[in-house]
Amino acid sequence: MKTAFVLSDNIISSLGFTTTENLLAIESMKTGLKLVSDPELFVSPFYASLISSELIHKRFEDIADPNKFTKFEQLCILSIKEALKNINIPYESEDTILILSTTKGNIDLLDKKTSISEDRVYLWKTAEIIKTHFNLKNTPLVISNACISGVLGLVVGFRLIEQEKYKNVIVVGADILSEFVVSGFHSFKSLSTTPCKPFDKDRDGLSLGEAVGTVILTAETNQLANEPIKIIGGSSSNDANHISGPSRTGEGLYIAIKNAMTQAQKTSSEKIGFISTHGTATLYNDEMEAIAFYRMKMSDIPLVGLKGIFGHTLGAAGVIESIAAYQSIKRGVIHGTVGFENPGVSVPVIVNKKTVSTKTNACLKVASGFGGCNAAIVFQRNE
Repeated sequence: MKTAFVLSDNIISSLGFTTTENLLAIESMKTGLKLVSDPELFVSPFYASLISSELIHKRFEDIADPNKFTKFEQLCILSIKEALKNINIPYESEDTILILSTTKGNIDLLDKKTSISEDRVYLWKTAEIIKTHFNLKNTPLVISNACISGVLGLVVGFRLIEQEKYKNVIVVGADILSEFVVSGFHSFKSLSTTPCKPFDKDRDGLSLGEAVGTVILTAETNQLANEPIKIIGGSSSNDANHISGPSRTGEGLYIAIKNAMTQAQKTSSEKIGFISTHGTATLYNDEMEAIAFYRMKMSDIPLVGLKGIFGHTLGAAGVIESIAAYQSIKRGVIHGTVGFENPGVSVPVIVNKKTVSTKTNACLKVASGFGGCNAAIVFQRNE
């Protein structure tokens, strides 16, 4: 079987249009969350991390006519183009496939009238638009499985390379905010009245965000840098508990982590340097995650939560947080968790408060979502 290596990546968020810009913001614990007063998104102010539509439009003008693409499509194309910029893979060949991970895609087309055809609200159509722009040969895969979409996209990409179906996989995870999205989370009473506080005893809900992330996976080793990052395990599960509430015992996430770690040929006692959590700052999610880590005997491993920086970026979260996680290995740091002060879960966990220097070779990234879905993926430095 082939090994899936990370060849290139990109993050676009309110904090910048490159991976480097975003990593510097994360390491300095700079948050993109702000109080948003926009009646087109919601009737009252709420905390979120938004990408400037004007800046997206301006940058996209160097690529194509912005009026022919939606904001969502522009972000995906900008991110993929940046990730492809400094590498040389035959992405137009049959050896490469695109995976689009998103929860809602062009959902904003339902909220307003534009010159863009409404059929672009279908995720397969959006993926086709992106595929056509880059002249890709293969029909794209669309992964839309709630908030694990990003991590699941990377797991599927890993498996496609491992099974030698493709030599290169472009995984792009993205979501934007719309009235539909914001009002939906508000109806669940899950939006925080302040910037979110993952795992903190005073947390009262999540903060939303917009982002796009691209990871290019490859089986080819001729372009890889020294000690590249590789994926060594991945899994998904469903706890079949509730349409929106996770299992109180963390059963689904426990299974996903256990299977990913088994595939990675690691036991819970072997050193994973840190865990990049889902960390939505909702009462049930953070508690469920802590219980799953406790059951896996991982309570002594530092936890990192980035939603106090990016907000919950839905389908993008698993991709951009994975990039931040494996880049931590390369940069020799463990990121801090913005918003966390005092533990607020029932089992002991170590939530990393500040960015600290460290040397570690492996990390675990997890995600959970509505419908009881869970996913886990293990990254390791290839020495």
